[in-house]
Amino acid sequence: MDDATVRARRAVPSIPCDAEGPVFREPWEAQAFAMALALQERGLFSWNEWAATLSAEIKRAQAAGDPDTGETYYRHWLAALERLIADKGVTTSEILHRYRDAWDHAADRTPHGTPIELRPEDFAS
Repeated sequence: MDDATVRARRAVPSIPCDAEGPVFREPWEAQAFAMALALQERGLFSWNEWAATLSAEIKRAQAAGDPDTGETYYRHWLAALERLIADKGVTTSEILHRYRDAWDHAADRTPHGTPIELRPEDFAS
């Protein structure tokens, strides 16, 4: 386990782990984890700030009816990451939604097992 992962586990003890380190059900979960590590290491936010934002996202989701079975943990992780990068002015919520919608459009037209590629038409309203 690398030093960044050890620091993340200390700062956010709720990260699902086994003896090898964090456990991910899907590749995008590992990518979201890696993005948060990279942005924290670059100084965009502190681990305390991250933990507070993640906690707020989990509480918000629970208040909206999330059963908190662990299956949605990295959805909260991604929501916290999106909130922090918008709050820090890296991008806006509108741009994040625009890319999310474009990704969904591209995924819908992409056959299973084929890499998803964003095209200009994916960004059409």
